[in-house]
Amino acid sequence: MSTPRPFAGFEWQIAWGYLRARRREGGVSVMSIISLLGVSLAVFALIATLAVRSGFRAEFVATILGANAHATIYSNGVIDEFGFVDKRIGDYQMLADRLESLEGVTRAAPLVKRQVMATGNGRNAGVEVYGLSPQDVATVPLVRAPEQALGNLDRLSEGGVALGMNLARNLQLSLGDSITLISPDGVQTAFGTSPRINSYEIVYLFQVGRFDIDSTRLYMPLAEAQSFFNAEGVVDEIEVMVLQPEAVEAQVGALTSSAGAPYFVWTWQDSSSSFLRALKMEDNIMFVILSILVIVATLNIVSGLIMLVKNKGRDIGILRTMGLSEGSILRVFFICGASIGVIGTAIGVVLGCLFAIYIDPIFAGVNWMLGGGVWDPSVRYLSALPARLEWGDVLSAVALSLGLSFTITYFPARRAARMNPVEALRYE
Repeated sequence: MSTPRPFAGFEWQIAWGYLRARRREGGVSVMSIISLLGVSLAVFALIATLAVRSGFRAEFVATILGANAHATIYSNGVIDEFGFVDKRIGDYQMLADRLESLEGVTRAAPLVKRQVMATGNGRNAGVEVYGLSPQDVATVPLVRAPEQALGNLDRLSEGGVALGMNLARNLQLSLGDSITLISPDGVQTAFGTSPRINSYEIVYLFQVGRFDIDSTRLYMPLAEAQSFFNAEGVVDEIEVMVLQPEAVEAQVGALTSSAGAPYFVWTWQDSSSSFLRALKMEDNIMFVILSILVIVATLNIVSGLIMLVKNKGRDIGILRTMGLSEGSILRVFFICGASIGVIGTAIGVVLGCLFAIYIDPIFAGVNWMLGGGVWDPSVRYLSALPARLEWGDVLSAVALSLGLSFTITYFPARRAARMNPVEALRYE
């Protein structure tokens, strides 16, 4: 008599019969359903959380890279004729041309960057002014193609300004209105420094999706910014854009060498390092916490299998006396537990992927049911809840769920296989 091959058809039939049997027939179908739902929900929660986590980081990084420099060149300062340290950059166009000639650099733009007070309709707000040439402003990705935009960015060359929609909303201003800027660094008089006050027409409104940018940023032509801030012939920094912003650290050496003394380089990863570290820490903690949910869900499979082995003791004894080996009995009960894990994981993957794909309408429905206000962009800095489905996250969730399901299923299945048929039939 030949030994049956592992996981033969009859082993699957016996396992399927046990899984669908009712409790009064010695089965644990209700327990199987509970275990199945537990695994499904745990995998769904894991994939959904990983998708939101990945989407949050990708959205956060995209808005940083889309509206800010990938690297910035600053001056350590030089001592002027009066003994003061001047950190402004005088030979900015030559420096920008030299940096832009480097391999991997797409743009090097001189920038005047200052903070002023803006007023409109009796309201005040702090504003961060970016003085760039109109051609350079047009190359900022999230300003050129933001979430929402009003007006014509080309009119910036006519002396107008572009600002975030939240800033305009706070000042109750709209396209075509004038915004008044007040700078304490104004005209020098015999009685001290007089604040400089100028009004500019709003020619372009944008919303990039980050609350801090949409609520504070204003772009004006470089020449106008130099005039307004008494910075004729100088700039505050050089903005550098590169082809691979995620790998900008690898280009710091070349940028530093090309800039020379007394300049130094500050990358977007340096300025956002605290945020990136926080996101990374959150990633690890959330994965560990949700992995515990998967472990708890798979433990239900163990309890169900233990009950099944206890209820099917007589059947195990009969099957052993009929010639089934310990390996066949082990595989029968392993199939019972592993099938719950596989089916539950598959259902959880489908639900998690659907949630990540259709998160916008789902979240809109939840927000509507709770009366709105669930997502506050002023706190989270993003205008919408992001989700990004990455196959690496899905595979991690699948590997965790199946690995736990297969591992813990083995032990009750092994106990069933080692059951003595004489003991199992003694009281039958």
